[in-house]
Amino acid sequence: MDSQTLILLAIVALALIVLAVFFTFVPIMLWISALASGVKVSIFTLIGMRLRRVIPSRVINPLIKSVKAGLDLNTNQLESHYLAGGNVDRVVNALIAAHRANIELSFERCAAIDLAGRDVLEAVQMSVNPKVIETPFIAGVAMDGIEVKAKARITVRANIDRLVGGAGEDTVIARVGEGIVSTIGSSKDHKKVLENPDLISQTVLGKGLDSGTAFEILSIDIADIDIGKNIGAVLQTDQAEADKNIAQAKAEERRAMAVALEQEMRARVEEMRAKVVEAEAEVPLAMSEALKKGNIGVMDYMNYQNISADTKMRDSIGELPKDSNEEEE
Repeated sequence: MDSQTLILLAIVALALIVLAVFFTFVPIMLWISALASGVKVSIFTLIGMRLRRVIPSRVINPLIKSVKAGLDLNTNQLESHYLAGGNVDRVVNALIAAHRANIELSFERCAAIDLAGRDVLEAVQMSVNPKVIETPFIAGVAMDGIEVKAKARITVRANIDRLVGGAGEDTVIARVGEGIVSTIGSSKDHKKVLENPDLISQTVLGKGLDSGTAFEILSIDIADIDIGKNIGAVLQTDQAEADKNIAQAKAEERRAMAVALEQEMRARVEEMRAKVVEAEAEVPLAMSEALKKGNIGVMDYMNYQNISADTKMRDSIGELPKDSNEEEE
């Protein structure tokens, strides 16, 4: 094989490599699709997207949809939203849905809603087709002490203007629950709530619970209502039980004080008895001293002993039971 043939083969191989790299780097088919769809985009714009690390199909395909839907968008808007971390396809779908439903929604607001983390397409769909949020059973206590449980269905529509910075579904459910508890608690009789459950929805709707949220409340319907416990009776029973325990504690305290006082009195009695015994022990000493000093004679002492013996005998006779006395007789 001569040198000219080798050079020709090398040129052909190099051309194939260059073409392969070119078609890999430049999305020719995407450019052709855009031109066929009436989207004017240059090949250098697609190359610039590659250099800016933007996937061209993520921008050009949504742009084709927007042009076909009659929207006035350009590649710079979509590319900037892509670089900001937004979902370009979802934003374009939301704009198309809003355009079809005659809802005023600009690209800037739609992109801001998407970057805020909310599903802008779902919000537009909710504006056209309202969503129903069902609350769990919410319990309230009427003035007569009866617990009433109510479940509500909240029909809401997305408020596009308040999607950025507006509160979500949890706030709406919490506010409606607060309104239900307040309405039930202000009722004098639980039977009135059962007879007219629409009083709850009317009262709750009149409070403007959707202020500051991303939704507009269309209606609040009471789906189910039920009777719970007799909270008033339970509270009275608990109070009576607490009063009983307090009374028992006070009675036990008084009993303990009485027992302590009794023990104190017994101790004082024993103390007085000890004093009596101590005083009686002084009597023999005093008599002995009197004998020594001659204040009393021996006969006086003997008479004292006789009297003491007679006294003990009478005491012992008086202590005998009546049955023993009858038997002796």
